[in-house]
Amino acid sequence: MAERNRTHDRRSPHARHRAALLAVACALVAAGCGSGDGNERAAHGPRPVERAPVQAAKPGLPGMPPLLDQHDLYAADRPGRLAPQVKDFPARIYVPNTGSDTVSVIDPKTYKVIETIPVGVQPQHVVPSWDLKTLWVNNNRGHDLTPIDPATGKAGDPVKVHDPYNLYFTPNGKYAVVMASMDRQLVFRDPHTMEVRKTLPVNCAGVNHADFSPDGRYFIVSCEFSAELLKVDTEKMKVIGQQKLPFEGAMPQDVKISPDGKTWYVADMMADGIWVLDGDRFTRPRLMPTGKGAHGLYVSRDSTYMYVSNRGEGSISRLDFRTGKLVDKWHIRGGGSPDMGGLSTDGKVLWLSGRYNSEVYALDTRTGKTLAKIPVGQGPHGLAVYPQPGRYSLGHTGIFR
Repeated sequence: MAERNRTHDRRSPHARHRAALLAVACALVAAGCGSGDGNERAAHGPRPVERAPVQAAKPGLPGMPPLLDQHDLYAADRPGRLAPQVKDFPARIYVPNTGSDTVSVIDPKTYKVIETIPVGVQPQHVVPSWDLKTLWVNNNRGHDLTPIDPATGKAGDPVKVHDPYNLYFTPNGKYAVVMASMDRQLVFRDPHTMEVRKTLPVNCAGVNHADFSPDGRYFIVSCEFSAELLKVDTEKMKVIGQQKLPFEGAMPQDVKISPDGKTWYVADMMADGIWVLDGDRFTRPRLMPTGKGAHGLYVSRDSTYMYVSNRGEGSISRLDFRTGKLVDKWHIRGGGSPDMGGLSTDGKVLWLSGRYNSEVYALDTRTGKTLAKIPVGQGPHGLAVYPQPGRYSLGHTGIFR
């Protein structure tokens, strides 16, 4: 009877089930339940079993370089962190003048225009290619793109592309995405030859700006003339969401995602502020007033702040990502019309075009002081600061990750 008591398991079925599960866990996890002193186990219980995370991170868009930091989309954009292919490029500011059909080239050290490059009709933005090797000038009404070699500053032969108001690149570098504003299309093209791969008609007016989710699987597009936002599946090249902004006469412009990838911001030049949006859920956004004619959005090199250009009042608002609140407003000396631009390599200077003043502004990112106002051609728009830190470009005037 005593022998049977030692060998027969009197535990309840529930207890035996738990023991069986523990045995399986021990067999699968190397460090979970090793051999040891039985008395120690009796006193302290079984050694803890190492468990896998409850939910693994969502896989990114196939072919997309993995993020350097899951909590900071802009971790690759730190001061001076230039990719090998661009580290020897001369530092320049490339300014497309929509009314002059030229690109003004500024030396940021001297604040002087050192060259004027003739391009096509109505150049809107200067866009760094995904591989960082080419700058594409979007000649909107000329229906072509002018390539500029940033190593030499020389322009190449234009490439025929219809209605290229703006240009983006999928995070895996597989496609260029042309924002064909008047055509009401998103056109997916070969990122090098610009041959059409797929044309996606949209039923909103004035597609113009965009940004991509952390995993690259979707992007959000602003529709300027119909006050709408689109959510687009990157891989399927399909619209999966569309909504009207809750403001009469809204006119959305630049789009930017927060460093932690949880919040989207959309500048609105008629609502005089930025829309704050949950991109994953794509629910109704709320409006945060910043200033008249809110237009361009730029993230600081340390991923702490976002600069908002308020074109209608000549000011720049600064938003603190940590608190989600505005902490500063800087006014351009003597007034102006700050539009699109970018940050210097070291992050100390914010460069912006003066859309209605035929000038470019350089501002100190710590104090907001106007460092320079530089005369350029007529209607300066989407200027590119180049080179900039980052491993690859998502397009526009320079969205780098």
